[in-house]
Amino acid sequence: MMKIVAQGLSDEGADESVVPGPEEIAAERLADLVSPEAVDRMLADAEQAGMALDGPGGLLNQLTRTVLERALGAELDDHLGYVKGDPGGNGSGNSRNGSYDKTVTTAAGPVRFGVPRDRNGSFEPRIVAKGQRRLGQVDDMILSLYARGMTTRDIQAHLAEVYGAQVSPALISNVTGVVAEEITAWQTRPLDAVYPIVYIDALVVKVRDGGTVDNKAAHLAIGVDMDGYKHVLGIWLAAAEGARFWMGVLTELRNRGIKDVLFVCCDGLGGLPEAIEAAWPKAIVQTCVIHLIRSSMRYVSHDDRKKVATALRPIYTAINEAAARAALEQLRGGHGKRYPGLLAAWDRAWEQFIPFLEFDTAIRKVIYTTNAIESTNYQLRKIIKNRGHFPDDDAAIKLLYLGIRNITGRHIDGEGLTLQRGERGTGTLGWKQALNALAVRFGDRLPN
Repeated sequence: MMKIVAQGLSDEGADESVVPGPEEIAAERLADLVSPEAVDRMLADAEQAGMALDGPGGLLNQLTRTVLERALGAELDDHLGYVKGDPGGNGSGNSRNGSYDKTVTTAAGPVRFGVPRDRNGSFEPRIVAKGQRRLGQVDDMILSLYARGMTTRDIQAHLAEVYGAQVSPALISNVTGVVAEEITAWQTRPLDAVYPIVYIDALVVKVRDGGTVDNKAAHLAIGVDMDGYKHVLGIWLAAAEGARFWMGVLTELRNRGIKDVLFVCCDGLGGLPEAIEAAWPKAIVQTCVIHLIRSSMRYVSHDDRKKVATALRPIYTAINEAAARAALEQLRGGHGKRYPGLLAAWDRAWEQFIPFLEFDTAIRKVIYTTNAIESTNYQLRKIIKNRGHFPDDDAAIKLLYLGIRNITGRHIDGEGLTLQRGERGTGTLGWKQALNALAVRFGDRLPN
């Protein structure tokens, strides 16, 4: 249960108060209705009868059956307008007509129970609807397992082994397919007019196209809003990058409401800088400094890495471009002959690197790296590594979307699991200092 320090209290001497959610409240009320002695008797009877606690035929399974039958009975009472045995039901025009057996898959295993019916056939149960074969938590479980990278066959085996539930791979695909409309709504949702920072990066997925399996780049864009919270703006798959592709992506983001971006942080994506200039003329394209350091250090032998890293530091910590250029030339004189690839990497990226040097330290801290999006991609790679390939683009986007939705602490639209203190998404370290510096430098472009 989440413990949150009540707002408005100072840190000194503030008591932590428990803020229970609806599920916790319901669980506590249920616990109050069942005495510890009654629970002990049930456990003792189950043990004496050789009944397991969970699994098919276990105590929890039987309790689930009892709860479902009682709940359905109460539903029928409400439908008929009188309880069983009430003389007031005489001549009402409808009455009970026995029950029929039904089996549903639950987290406690398959549960077989009786569904009551009426003589007029007008009773429509809501707790377990007609035709329903799984309780909602099973669908949630399937989506959760799928979002963590398990294949449909893995999920089928897991449900059979742990819960004794027999489900087909086709059923699992149908369950995960229900998010299709959710994905469409998410990909077309309105966005803020201004994002101070947008990070763009890509990861490779294998997708079957005809008779071959091709590598495709799945591009993610993460926007940092005015409060410093990060939001995944969308996912786009492409066989090849280029100005035309990126123009389509950025035009889509503009049509969804983004009128201006202060910084677009990216790394080596072909055609993107030109597309950014066309979409948001005032946006500053900033290469990822950490990416640049890593890519240049690959040319350096292990024995010299520490020495070269020390020589690189004056470049990216320089107070201005002139100081950075002087540090680069010093690096060239000391290591350029032995490691020409090191210097070539910096020369190629210089024009996209130097905007970084014009800004206050607080701004530098939030734009110097795309780690914000790389950490998301790292977790997504863990999810997709179990897949040899995807049958089509839609299947790839579905898993990536579910993976993003499942990443703890990140909410794909800022409206996900909202904490009691109003926090949403993942914040940005040092954002208040950066926002103040941004207001001084770009005040006329930031919303009031």
